[in-house]
Amino acid sequence: QVQLVESGGRLVQAGDSLTLSCTASGLIIEYNTLGWFRQAPGKEREFVASSEWIGGNTAIADAVKGRFTISRVNAKNKMYLQMYSLKPEDTAVYYCAATGFRGPSPTQSAGFDYWGQGTQVTVSS
Repeated sequence: QVQLVESGGRLVQAGDSLTLSCTASGLIIEYNTLGWFRQAPGKEREFVASSEWIGGNTAIADAVKGRFTISRVNAKNKMYLQMYSLKPEDTAVYYCAATGFRGPSPTQSAGFDYWGQGTQVTVSS
């Protein structure tokens, strides 16, 4: 059974940094493209970042480019989202996702097969 578990979300102030973790079990992340999405209240889930397993390419959404980075440690079966210079508009539930798709990383939710339960990030102004 595949499980993705996010951790690290909490209340922070604008300008702070925060790192989210995603721990996988039941799948080997080395053979999966991984992604981070977020969903703010009243809004649709949106793509944040992804890390491809073939080629190692990463993608970052324009809204967070230059402030967020995605990384993975395959040996630990973990993925991370490092967030810097956080803004109130970054407030959302953050989800990690995985897919064994061999092509370029999907940027839509439907492109991912497995999801975590999410972790809340709240940025106060």
